[in-house]
Amino acid sequence: MTSRGEAEVPLTVSVIIKTLNEAKRIGAAIDSALTALAGRDGEVIVADSGSTDDTTAIAATYPVLVVEVRPPARGSCGLGPQMGFQYARGDYVCVMDGDMLLDPSFVADALAALAADPTLAGVTGHVEEMQTANLEYARRVTRAAPENRIGDIDRMNGGGLYRRAAIDSVGYLTDRNLHGYEEYELGIRLRAAGWHLTRLDRCFVRHFGHTGNSYRLLARRWKSRYLMGIGELVRAACGQPYLTTLWRELPELRLWSMVYVWWALTLLLLVAVPDKGLALALAVALLLAVFALLVWRKRGVRMGLYTLVTWLFHAAALPVGLLSPRRPPGGAIESAIVRDGRP
Repeated sequence: MTSRGEAEVPLTVSVIIKTLNEAKRIGAAIDSALTALAGRDGEVIVADSGSTDDTTAIAATYPVLVVEVRPPARGSCGLGPQMGFQYARGDYVCVMDGDMLLDPSFVADALAALAADPTLAGVTGHVEEMQTANLEYARRVTRAAPENRIGDIDRMNGGGLYRRAAIDSVGYLTDRNLHGYEEYELGIRLRAAGWHLTRLDRCFVRHFGHTGNSYRLLARRWKSRYLMGIGELVRAACGQPYLTTLWRELPELRLWSMVYVWWALTLLLLVAVPDKGLALALAVALLLAVFALLVWRKRGVRMGLYTLVTWLFHAAALPVGLLSPRRPPGGAIESAIVRDGRP
């Protein structure tokens, strides 16, 4: 493994592209990163979390560093960026996904913002969703979504450009144990250390997300443990001074708590009401009341039903993530260089 201390020449920017089965998009993603670095001392690192398609083979044809995870390490949302960070030489680190296109002038604007404010740890911009047929990505189009809020923000969802000195001051880039919320976990560590993050009112990347059925994506994210991310986040924050900040900043934690209250009330009705027919009718009525509320709030049956199902999946996943074992987040990730094609 090549560490930054062993590098012969320090660079300005390292672009880390995290991938998992991105053969369809990885070539365009790399091209966009190389274009953004044109005329600048930088490097592109493709950090693969165990693709079973031709992602790494395609990436290896470009003038970039390609690394991939090795057993016993297993891929996760937090593992990819941290694995790439182990090899990065830049004073600034830009993180993006393999299904994204980096805006050609973003790096220059982000570097200018970081140079103007020494307390700024990271800069991002808008994540422009190119596939909005899926209900999850359609939600992100709104200005209220975390991906679009401008000014000071609590996390850089989707990635952005980080100051390496800020990352070094908090120990590591992303927690390898997290299957979700890795950007938020990094953000809360940085903010606890006195840094801050910002989103510029300009494009950071164009994102080509999943186009499949929303419910199949939900099931896929259960299987990949992505939905367990929030429980893993709470587990990671246990014993940390910012644990209570999670409750204050993440409304989903309060929402899942309400779901547990709903489930407990349903169970109480089924157990305590002697007439089981009446008990079942009351439980169904409670379910329909929740569904009707969501239809009204989301202004449609389609989004209301999807929201209800999403609630159930997330609430069930939280305790699974909370009870998951952890490995030291700052430890070296088992990995290997596929090809180092950097100039």
